Amino acid sequence: MNVKDYIRTIADFPHEGIMFRDVTTLFADPRGFRMAIDQMLHPWAGQQIDKVVGLEARGFIIGGAIAHQLSKGFVPIRKKGKLPGQTISQAYQLEYGEAVMEMHEDAIKPSEKVLVVDDLLATGGTAQAGIQLIERVGGEIVGLSFIVDLPELGGRKLLEDRGMNVSVLCEFEGA
Repeated sequence: MNVKDYIRTIADFPHEGIMFRDVTTLFADPRGFRMAIDQMLHPWAGQQIDKVVGLEARGFIIGGAIAHQLSKGFVPIRKKGKLPGQTISQAYQLEYGEAVMEMHEDAIKPSEKVLVVDDLLATGGTAQAGIQLIERVGGEIVGLSFIVDLPELGGRKLLEDRGMNVSVLCEFEGA
């Protein structure tokens, strides 16, 4: 089996016409979860990484496991209003509106090397907001790692056109 085999698709969630790629089935299987974490780490072997950033919310699960494997710190980037300390904010576009992500302003020090992780890459809006937050505090993005890419939505191309190194474990057609 490969990682894609552990991911279920749920039709019409959260809206009609959406094919939701549910990674919770991957997380629930110990072999599948270990395979995903190991494969997400592989492209970055030998590179200096100081912090792992997870994007809300499934990126926390992946990011925590990757940070543990690397013996590095973990930094969450969360939806506005969820972090208790001094934060910096970044607005970004969603399919149906706008959202704001936040990060503690002291979570990443200037010149620290950062790996950004999340479960799914669609339009790239959330990832771009995370990149902007990290760069504003002087962090350097080593790369971005995702379990699933939805290539038709263009997020990977958007990030790569920005000069980012992007790794994905599998792709699904459609939105």
